[in-house]
Amino acid sequence: MPGRSYFHLHLVSDSTGETLITVARAVVAQYEGVAAIEHVYPLVRSTTQLERVLAEIETAPGIVLYTLVDSELTSRLEEVCRATGSPYLSVLEPVHQMISSYLGTHSTARPGAQHMLNAEYFKRIDAMNFTLLHDDGHLPDDLDEADVILMGVSRTSKTPTAVYLANRGLKTANFPLVPGMPLPPKLQEARKSLVVGLVATPERIVQIRQNRLLSLKADDDTSYVDRDSVAEEIAASRRLFARHGWPVIDVTRRSIEETAAAIIDLYRDHRLKFIAE
Repeated sequence: MPGRSYFHLHLVSDSTGETLITVARAVVAQYEGVAAIEHVYPLVRSTTQLERVLAEIETAPGIVLYTLVDSELTSRLEEVCRATGSPYLSVLEPVHQMISSYLGTHSTARPGAQHMLNAEYFKRIDAMNFTLLHDDGHLPDDLDEADVILMGVSRTSKTPTAVYLANRGLKTANFPLVPGMPLPPKLQEARKSLVVGLVATPERIVQIRQNRLLSLKADDDTSYVDRDSVAEEIAASRRLFARHGWPVIDVTRRSIEETAAAIIDLYRDHRLKFIAE
C-alpha cells in the first residue's frame, strides 16, 4: 500500500483565515492519500507581518492561497512565490471579478469586512446565548421563541448540531428523550418552533455510548448500551415523532454540517407555512 504524500500549504489572510481554511480543507479532502501541512497566517496587514510569512514560504515552498486586499502586500507575496516556485492563488479574486463584471462596479478594499459588527453578527450571538441556555432539556418559559427544537435519544448529536445552527443565527433548543419520561407540556405547546427528531441506528448509538462510558470510566453493564434496549428507545422516538408529525433526520452517516443543512432547509419551509398562517 503506497504511503501518504505530503505538501506544504500556506494560507495567508488579512482577516481570520477562516475562509481560506474552509476552502483549502474542502479541496484537499478530495485527494486520497494526500495530506497538507498547513501554515496559517491570519491578520497579515503590514509589511513586517508579511515578511515573516515570506521567510516561512522560502523555507518550505508549497502551494500558497491568500486573501489579501492590499495591492502592495499582494505584489510582494506573489514576487516571492514566483521566486520559490510556489503556485499561488487569490481565492477571492475570481469571485470579485465575476461580481464586479456583473454589477459594473468595483469593490472597496476592506480587510475583514465580512467580520464587521453588523446586525447579522449580533443575531448569531443572541442565538448562541439562547441555545446554550436551552441545552439538554433546559426549557425556560421562553421556549416558544426557539426557531428550532431538536429531540432525540441520548447521543444523537443534538448539542453540537444545536450549536452549529446557533452559529447560523437560529435559536435552537434541544431535549433528550429518556425512557419513561413524558414530554413537558411547554414543549408540546410550542407552535412557532420547528421541531425535528434526530435518530440513528442502534449500532451507532451503542458505539458512541460505549465510548462515552469508557471516557468516564463507568460501568458498561447497563441498558444504556444494551443493543435491544437502545433499539426500543429509537423505535419509541420514531413513534413519538410520527404521532406529532415532526420531521425526522437519520444522523447515522451524516456530519454535523450535513444535518444542520437539512434542518435549515426544513426551517425555511416551516417559516413560510408559519407566515402564511
